[in-house]
Amino acid sequence: MDRSWPALSYAQWSEACDTLHAHTQLLGKLAVALAPPEPQLQHAALRLTARGWETAPLPAPDGSGAIVVGLDLRVHEALVEHSAGSARRITLTPNRSVGNVTREVLDAVRLVGGAVEIDPTPQEVPWTVPLDEDDVHETYEPAQVESYFAAATQASLALAEFRAPYRGRSTPVNAWWGSFDLAVNLFSGLPAEPPSDDFIMRNAMDAQEVALGWWPGDARYGNAAFYAYAHPMPDGFSDGTLSPSAAHWHAELGEYILDWDDIRSNADPRAAALEFLHSAFQHGCRVCDWDPALPASAAGTPPPVA
Repeated sequence: MDRSWPALSYAQWSEACDTLHAHTQLLGKLAVALAPPEPQLQHAALRLTARGWETAPLPAPDGSGAIVVGLDLRVHEALVEHSAGSARRITLTPNRSVGNVTREVLDAVRLVGGAVEIDPTPQEVPWTVPLDEDDVHETYEPAQVESYFAAATQASLALAEFRAPYRGRSTPVNAWWGSFDLAVNLFSGLPAEPPSDDFIMRNAMDAQEVALGWWPGDARYGNAAFYAYAHPMPDGFSDGTLSPSAAHWHAELGEYILDWDDIRSNADPRAAALEFLHSAFQHGCRVCDWDPALPASAAGTPPPVA
């Protein structure tokens, strides 16, 4: 079995997972506060880089340049870097609370980039304690985080490879701090009615799309997995037969799922992941009646350049 696709059981690292998830929410809150707004809330998205979760370059609050705030999952530090060269690092250690790290990171941002305020209320999670007061989430196990990071890196590379030839509008591989997943969203070019008037739904889901992603599991679904869904979801979308054969429809989640363990057990995990992504996207485009040129481009046969 390929060791670069490590085992990842949410049940075994749930406490450290929730702590790491809470740390990413701080990065997202800073992006919301500082980045210029974009369609589908793209300004709030984070990135998975070669060292961990990071914001895009954000305008420094004092106008002095750009700052990047990140979680270095190789050396286990939160970091704040300024484009002029100044930087601050905050160690992530076992038994160090989210509240403690949050306060230190915000102090570092203010020191290198100027005054900033965030809404510390966590989003899309079952807990409600503000980030800067959160002394509940303090479990941080470096070995578990490193396994997560190795798995997330492989998932991110597969998503990026799948997306690369697509000729329609799409997102990069976003790291979403609310749902703690990695995702690419591919759009048909047509508008869509948001599924609810909730702020996130209203702003993020106003266009027809097929979304493909990966997450490390959560309390609802305890397995790390790739997933796929369509918005709006037409009749018949859930009736597809996707490949590899282990892919299945999960009615409660409203998504197609391919479990991480089914990918890891494959002789070629990367090929299995890409097979699922292509299969799910082709099915979504077919059922949602997209312009055939769009799924053709994702399959690697883009139309001629005019």
